[in-house]
Amino acid sequence: MELKGKVAVITGAASGIGRAAALRFAAEGAAGLVLGDLNAETLRAVAAEVQGLGVPCDVSKEADIGRLVGEAESEYGRVDVYFSNAGVISRGGLESGDADWERNWKIHVMAHVWAARAVVEKMVARGGGYFLVTASAAGLLNIVESATYGVTKHGAVAFAEWLAIAYGRRGLRVSCLCPQAVMTGMYTGGGGSAGVDGALSAEQVAEEIVKVMAAEKFLILPHPTVLQYMRNKTADYDRWIGGMQKLYAKHQGGNT
Repeated sequence: MELKGKVAVITGAASGIGRAAALRFAAEGAAGLVLGDLNAETLRAVAAEVQGLGVPCDVSKEADIGRLVGEAESEYGRVDVYFSNAGVISRGGLESGDADWERNWKIHVMAHVWAARAVVEKMVARGGGYFLVTASAAGLLNIVESATYGVTKHGAVAFAEWLAIAYGRRGLRVSCLCPQAVMTGMYTGGGGSAGVDGALSAEQVAEEIVKVMAAEKFLILPHPTVLQYMRNKTADYDRWIGGMQKLYAKHQGGNT
């Protein structure tokens, strides 16, 4: 898909990958950009940069996502591209509380489900559209510092796969963004285990997003080595688990 002339909604758009994607989509000639984020003040500034519409939005609430889509449709008449991008991370394993699990579940899984409910059927009725999910390399490989993040990012990948399977032949294009470390507000301490292959800028990730959208491929892998790690995982699962155990031991007590 070419972004020129398209109307796109982006969540988590006040900073990081979301902001970089908004700027990149604008440069590609998007006809309209509707940006959602909890940080209303910063969101307004980004919306002004791209001459778009900023809508304060908490993606852990289905009603907020519905309102975001409604604002987009009211302003531009349709949504051609939905980039479900907001995310959170907190360190922890079995000691993580239920509230942390629920927060991660809502933001990393249900936010995509709620967004798809709001836009997908309308997209395919018009002949097609594009739905992008920000997961993580952790959704393909896992992450040693955070059980809540690794598990729910797996869920994000699974939902993106299901959406592509169920709607791909009806004209919906689906891509799943799975980077390792990216220099955003979530990036600390050298990127932790996700930073073993270095960190990319949000702008580099946005460039890869546009490239993969043009090719209409499913996986967006700004760190190409992730593909080889996936192959290693499926080739010998036990050996891969052993390698991840070593990585866990190395980063236990470190920063994410």
